[in-house]
Amino acid sequence: MSREKRKIDHIRHALSHSREQINHFDDIEIVHQSIPSLDWNELELNTEAGELLLSSPLFVNAMTGGGGEKTEEINRGLAEAAAETGIAMAVGSQMSALKNPEEKKSYQVVRKANPEGVVFANLGSEATLEHAQRAVEMLEADAMQIHLNTLQELIMPEGDRDFRSRLHNIEQIVSGLPVPVIVKEVGYGISMETASELKNIGVRYIDVAGRGGTNFSKVENKRREDPLVVFEDWGIPTPISIMEVRNRYPESHTFASGGVRNGIDGAKALILGAHMFGMAGGLLQVMVQRGKEAVVERINAIHHELKVAMMMLNARSPKELEGKAYVLTGKTKEWIEQRI
Repeated sequence: MSREKRKIDHIRHALSHSREQINHFDDIEIVHQSIPSLDWNELELNTEAGELLLSSPLFVNAMTGGGGEKTEEINRGLAEAAAETGIAMAVGSQMSALKNPEEKKSYQVVRKANPEGVVFANLGSEATLEHAQRAVEMLEADAMQIHLNTLQELIMPEGDRDFRSRLHNIEQIVSGLPVPVIVKEVGYGISMETASELKNIGVRYIDVAGRGGTNFSKVENKRREDPLVVFEDWGIPTPISIMEVRNRYPESHTFASGGVRNGIDGAKALILGAHMFGMAGGLLQVMVQRGKEAVVERINAIHHELKVAMMMLNARSPKELEGKAYVLTGKTKEWIEQRI
């Protein structure tokens, strides 16, 4: 199967597969504070994450590109929405465009639609430094995402099976690129042990991309004749992964994605120590079903929800949410008691 056809399959299955009934963000209860001391007009969403200066902690996480006109249309709409709302945006893996130049336009449309915005390039950990340099140049990107998707590859019928060079590749990209390199999962979370490995090779930006959102085990199983269904519950839920990474590598710039549904989930991620939070499948669904204007409305609603939470917790900025009072319940509490 061609990469282009696979990209379209991924979108179709990502939109159609059932979501987990349990979301571990529901295991986090924010402790209500009754007497705020701020004015609404004082609140600001400006965010710093290392070298990245952003107007919001929310970003559109990696989704698509490389699937012809359909993915070009989706990326154009998402980029226009990101431009209107002032948030960053990542593209899907650009390896398709590196192997087939005809697919470049499905990614470059993001920069064309948002010439002044913050754009993240994206490749898998099989990529070399040369690949990463070309991907950044393709988009005039402000940062580079390198995604870790071992389990997805193993379930994917045509996926990779040799992972011996992955850590070395990442190290070369981190040391050789002039822009920040964000290492991210694709829905299985980052453990504290993985965070230590990434720290040792110089990675400073980690997107935990935990379990709870788009489930690539389910997506790839829909493409198999003999589904590996036992792996559909594999992975570390996003809130837990944030706490694991922050415990082992507190100086990292930690991003949270995977199962973020609204501004309250985003606030919880920031309280746990994330610097930014990303959304992919939820915004993709809005884009495909209702169009760009609906995506703008959804992003504005998330911003409003986040600001209400900030007001209630006396936080002028997203950064000031970190460490606000919360209570853990359920399986998240059990996990943290055993691991941290």
